Amino acid sequence: MAPTAPRPRTTTRDPEDVARRLTAWLGTRLPGAKAVRVTVPATNGMSSETLLFDLEHPEPPLHACALRLATDPEAYTDLPVPRVLWLEEGPGPLGAPFFVMERLQGRVPPHVMPYTYEGNWLHAASDAERAHLEAATIGLLARLHDQVPPREAEFLALPGDGDALRRHVTAQRAYYAWVVDGLARSPLIENAFERLEELWPRETGTPVLNRGDARIGNVVYDGFEPAAVLDWEMAALAPRKVDLGWTVYLHRFDRVEERYARLTGHTPRDMDFYMLYAALRHAIVMLRIAYRQVHFGEVDLPADPDTLILHHGSPRAMVQGSYWD
Repeated sequence: MAPTAPRPRTTTRDPEDVARRLTAWLGTRLPGAKAVRVTVPATNGMSSETLLFDLEHPEPPLHACALRLATDPEAYTDLPVPRVLWLEEGPGPLGAPFFVMERLQGRVPPHVMPYTYEGNWLHAASDAERAHLEAATIGLLARLHDQVPPREAEFLALPGDGDALRRHVTAQRAYYAWVVDGLARSPLIENAFERLEELWPRETGTPVLNRGDARIGNVVYDGFEPAAVLDWEMAALAPRKVDLGWTVYLHRFDRVEERYARLTGHTPRDMDFYMLYAALRHAIVMLRIAYRQVHFGEVDLPADPDTLILHHGSPRAMVQGSYWD
């Protein structure tokens, strides 16, 4: 197995301090309640923080809760999402807005170790079980795209000129500029942006609500059936193939495009563009994470910043045109 970089830190918060401040806030919503056993999951995401805690109160005696800091708790379809208990919009209690939601039982494919590695539940599953998980997960994506009228997601439309795809790519350019501000620029990412223009689709279709980070690592599974869909921070109004490209690139599921077409009636086209766009977006996120590790002294800054990008070989092969050979 190839050596890996240290696990990037996902929080600087002290669980005891969080428990104290959270208990103070709970007193304004549920007098006598106390937050105990506050923990940060080992597989915490890299954007909004997840905290787990138990709620002690005489009635009921115990709640198992999960808290997400600074994310949007709105639910738009009948997709399985945890029930939201409280929303705190101000930063006073914990230093950032947050909401508390019901903690649902289930399993999440691990980020570290990757779920493709031996030693975790998904790797140990049978082919039939993994096929069921794949079908159910793509079904979630299809339902999201088809059930939510675009007008209901207009508040997620990105600013700027052009259609939804052009605005989405423009936003990614702005994100990349923020990541490298004052730091080394990435030739790989900038070449990928140039290649995108060469592959730009003639038709992009009606934009739909995109999950943004549509991958199985953001789904809680009961057995092999989705029980809860998490992490909506990257949601936006965009062509449906932006989501689909992200899912295919990160997981390389078999038959995804075929299954999606059967479920929605929309045949995915120009997937070389959308796969490259997914690889480009992933590269920017990985560069940001790596620069964060450099900031905290967890890794050294190499001469070639592209080597900091996890799986940089894939977008490079796409830019060169050899990925699909």
